[in-house]
Amino acid sequence: MGDPAAVFKAYDIRGRTDLGELDTSLAEAVGAAFACLTGASRIAVGRDCRSSSPDLAGAVAAGITSQGVDVLDVGEVPTDCIYYVSGARSVPGVMITASHNPPEYNGIKLCREGAAPVGEETGLAEIRAMVEGGVPAGPGGGRVEPFDAISGYVDHLLSVVDPDRIGGLRVAADGGNGMAGVAIGRIFERLDAELIGLYLEPDGTFPNHPADPLKPENLRDLIALMEREHPDLGVAFDGDADRAFFVDDRLRPLSGSTTTALIARWFLQRNPGATIVHNLITSRAVPETIRAHGGVPVRTRVGHSFIKKVMAESGALFGGEHSGHYYFAANYRADSGMLAMLVLLQVVSEAGRPLSDLRREVEPYVASGEINFEVADQQATIERVARAFADGEQDRLDGLTVSWPTKWFNLRPSNTEPLLRLNAEASDPDELAELVAEVEAVIREEVR
Repeated sequence: MGDPAAVFKAYDIRGRTDLGELDTSLAEAVGAAFACLTGASRIAVGRDCRSSSPDLAGAVAAGITSQGVDVLDVGEVPTDCIYYVSGARSVPGVMITASHNPPEYNGIKLCREGAAPVGEETGLAEIRAMVEGGVPAGPGGGRVEPFDAISGYVDHLLSVVDPDRIGGLRVAADGGNGMAGVAIGRIFERLDAELIGLYLEPDGTFPNHPADPLKPENLRDLIALMEREHPDLGVAFDGDADRAFFVDDRLRPLSGSTTTALIARWFLQRNPGATIVHNLITSRAVPETIRAHGGVPVRTRVGHSFIKKVMAESGALFGGEHSGHYYFAANYRADSGMLAMLVLLQVVSEAGRPLSDLRREVEPYVASGEINFEVADQQATIERVARAFADGEQDRLDGLTVSWPTKWFNLRPSNTEPLLRLNAEASDPDELAELVAEVEAVIREEVR
């Protein structure tokens, strides 16, 4: 077995273990522990298209059935399809995927019934303790049942939007050879819209480019396709299709903040006074847009489990992150790249204006994007930066955020690497460049 302590040391808050060390015996132990934790009678198990995924999914299923719990074998699906099954069937879910990571990696995403998150404080610590200490032997006898979820998943997604109001659009979509290709064609069969597909065939070796569209270089093929085909917009998905990234008709990528603001505005037009959640790294334009359209913005920490928890507590209709994760109350508060695409298609269709025009209404600021710094001591560096910028308004919701009237930055530690992640925003490019340079100088300063 791979070292359980080594694997769980590198988990992120979403309950994923993105490590090559993950092997079948460890996966089996996680499956058994998860069955014990949830006390469920059935658990849904899905997987992505990586070469290691079938064996790992089989091992997780073996662990679950060893506890006398049945498995709904959903097969190769997008991660948000597992969330759909979890919500619609009131069962916990397991997804075998390493999302956007290289093909040799794999991992496990977990959710409780109703697609509720599993994080450090909501079950992951107990799973780790059981795996490291030995999972109690179960009675065995659980069964594995094949379960075709895609038809219901497509119906569910289309129930959140109004398909009849999506029309006349040509859409370029890069599946990255990940899981988007399993469902996107069936979705477009139900729309008055043309799909121009690229790399929609699932292939866990990701032969064309890494399935990580957050990195601009991985959007090049999509943009080249758009240059040839002149669609109304483009969309790129990550490996497990729970994130979506968009490109406008002028071939310019949208930030997660811009997409969040546009979708938030769409919800508020239909639900005046609604609460919308955003993480603390999204642009100031997000809460400003929410307030301008009569909504209530709620600021949260970065991460799947935090967003879902706050959405449940606040009754929020929608939540967005800078990283391309978009959460929907109508989707059991789970994130869905496909649903974000459908809402944005309806936004553009209803507006009757190009996306390049619409985005200008919610982009008054200039952002740095995420900048990573390798440091020896994350917390000591954060404290040094805090002292250096004591003239700004500070909070510690997630790392360190320092704000002034026309600019702000956030510096937070990575959960899995010796890195600090800097995000900054200002009113113009010169002010932003100056702010980033000042923060970087303090980060790199030697402690005297």
